Amino acid sequence: MSAPDGPTTGRRGLSLGDLVLLAVLATVLGFLYWALVQAWGALQLAMGPFGDLAQHVLAGGWMVAAPLATYIVRKPLVGIVVEILAAFVEVVFLASPVGPMLLLVGFVQGAGAELPFALTRYRRYGWGVFVASGVSAACASVLMGAIRFGWLQQDWFAWRVGLTLVSSVLLCGLLARVLGDALARTGVLDNTALGRARRAAARPAPQPHDEVTVA
Repeated sequence: MSAPDGPTTGRRGLSLGDLVLLAVLATVLGFLYWALVQAWGALQLAMGPFGDLAQHVLAGGWMVAAPLATYIVRKPLVGIVVEILAAFVEVVFLASPVGPMLLLVGFVQGAGAELPFALTRYRRYGWGVFVASGVSAACASVLMGAIRFGWLQQDWFAWRVGLTLVSSVLLCGLLARVLGDALARTGVLDNTALGRARRAAARPAPQPHDEVTVA
């Protein structure tokens, strides 16, 4: 099925169902992000002298919440909110070593990932928009890392940028679309904006009536 685009955001605020869904997404993805931190440590060891680049290989996985939530709910700011909530789960319940700074990281990365959807006024959800989401998230992530850690003055900066870009397109942008579609096929998202858009896209187009020729 092609990407179900269209005016599905409406003007109403978030429903109770949306709020529950966003809370569940944030919790599940918060645990996923924590698991990626553990994988990061193992990958650092496996990469040996290139271990400092391990975080960039996995970078996109830490930003998938924003495009996924935006794809499903299709309301402004939900991507940013879910990224911050997922970071909150990591900090409060899983004792992330990054600490409260992770909330700011979640905000910046969530804003970067949601920006392309906002530019379409939350009306376009084709593969290209998800690629743009990954690119935008990567730019936000690299910019913040360059400010916090001085990457511009360090070795491997080009590698950091390239790996973050590829990881973000694959694990943030495209993976969000794949996950959203997979969840929608199970029926659990039928009452969401994504579910409604998929039903509308699957509805057969009305056939024009045969013309009647008048003598």
